[in-house]
Amino acid sequence: MNRSSKAASVPGRRRLSAEDRKSSILKAARLEFTDTGDMNGTTVKAIAERAGISEAVIYRHFESKEQLFYEAVVEPLRIAVDELVAAAEVVDIDEPLSPQRQLQTMNSLYRHLVSTLEEVLPLLGLVLFGDPEVARRFYRKHFAVAMDRLAEAWRDVEDRYGYEFESPEISARVVMGTALVLALEGRHNTKFSRNRTLSAVSEGTVKGFFPAIEPAQRRRAAGSRGSAAVPFSEA
Repeated sequence: MNRSSKAASVPGRRRLSAEDRKSSILKAARLEFTDTGDMNGTTVKAIAERAGISEAVIYRHFESKEQLFYEAVVEPLRIAVDELVAAAEVVDIDEPLSPQRQLQTMNSLYRHLVSTLEEVLPLLGLVLFGDPEVARRFYRKHFAVAMDRLAEAWRDVEDRYGYEFESPEISARVVMGTALVLALEGRHNTKFSRNRTLSAVSEGTVKGFFPAIEPAQRRRAAGSRGSAAVPFSEA
């Protein structure tokens, strides 16, 4: 058997379709950008090495590193933020909001926000704390939109049921900021108690975190200050 016949008889690696190859490149790019933590500090060469291909193959599918960054990092993050926008709509329900239902609805909202944010934290950090222009554009077009949509949902509740919310735009940002910190806790604090914390935060959001204390109560509160439980960690 001559050399060419032998080579032909050895099964080669399966040739990827254009769609599969592009998906493979995006996955490698996402990992490389995340590991580097910076779009400008990541090279196409490093992405190609991670994907096991040449730089030329990458440029057949993407015009530039910037396009690759947007498709590998910004687009998945945009989809995740769209899910946050959809989650905001659970606030506007079709039945009267009893106090118990209010707490359940807020807990459900926090749970969805926290789990989604926890999943995309590496990409979120890469975009919001990376290139300033990319961060500014993404924040205005997508992240701020999610919070504005949440404020709109609360206005709908206000109109439908006669509730009165103080500054829905600010409240929406407080809720999103709280969810972001809880996502960080969930990702980095091994003692984070998710269910207990979400219950405490939901109740605090609905009823207020800092109720007014009368002068006589202040003296009693001062004596028990050291015994307060911290909800973020397991007991």
